[in-house]
Amino acid sequence: MANPRTRKRNPLLPWFIGLPIVLAAVVYVGYRFAATDCAVPGISVFLVLGVVPVIYLFLMFLTLSSQD
Repeated sequence: MANPRTRKRNPLLPWFIGLPIVLAAVVYVGYRFAATDCAVPGISVFLVLGVVPVIYLFLMFLTLSSQD
């Protein structure tokens, strides 16, 4: 039996915690690309720093928001 005094936790809390972690990883990898003489093609940089984090966050959002 549920306690009537307990608050329901926000189901998107893991997403809000994961967002700054993903952004910090993107900043770090972007810094490493810029600071070193890394001869990486531009499309690879775009995929690693743009597309992959956006897709990850979107799928994580869909998963957490669909839980009811």
